[in-house]
Amino acid sequence: MPIQFLIEKLIFRPVKLNPDYHFHFDSNFEEINFYPESHIAINALHFKVKNPRGIILYFHGNKDNLARWGTISSELTRYNYDVIAIDYRSYGKSSGTLSEDTFFSDALFCYSQIQETLSPSKIIIYGRSLGTGVASWLAQKVNPDKLILETPYYDMHDLISNYFPSFLFKNKLNFKLKSYSYLINTQFPILILHGTKDSVVPYSSGQKLFESLQNPLKKLITFNVGKHNNLNSFQKYWDELEQFLR
Repeated sequence: MPIQFLIEKLIFRPVKLNPDYHFHFDSNFEEINFYPESHIAINALHFKVKNPRGIILYFHGNKDNLARWGTISSELTRYNYDVIAIDYRSYGKSSGTLSEDTFFSDALFCYSQIQETLSPSKIIIYGRSLGTGVASWLAQKVNPDKLILETPYYDMHDLISNYFPSFLFKNKLNFKLKSYSYLINTQFPILILHGTKDSVVPYSSGQKLFESLQNPLKKLITFNVGKHNNLNSFQKYWDELEQFLR
């Protein structure tokens, strides 16, 4: 098996859902679909609050589907924002095959549809782990009100080099996800959240991304002993989000 396909099997770990699967959450929500192509459906969840201040568009991590990520992303409604979380192609109920091009074009299509149909006063883009790459690409295209990156990487090469010797995959990755390149000259506020004990996306990769940005509105919040999936167990996580969003 070529190394790039082995790497993609490790990175992308979707779990499919039956088309008739019913989501269950404590929050008020609506299941919706976006159609970037006639035969492609991008499944999404829209969590709703009364009199929202805007919408948080949420791009999740590499595993599972919206049955898990809906619970996680819906917690952000506490700041009086609606939240829309999408499943990438091949995840959950979303159809199609994922590539870097469709990763990006689907994100832009969903963003544009949200703008057109809901006309929110603000759109905040939120990326977590794998989703920070597409969130960063989208942000430099649409210039959002704010961007939040939880456990981000500098680029995919930098991330994979923590697992494989660079000579094995150099110039062979189908997904490059060059977050540093997308964000280097941006002017909107950027909040980066990362733990020092992250064994999935090393803290050094997020720190390297932060240091590459020529953006006076950037902010890095470090969680000492924070891991990849537990930042929301720190009160500082909620305090920093509240400050950034309010």
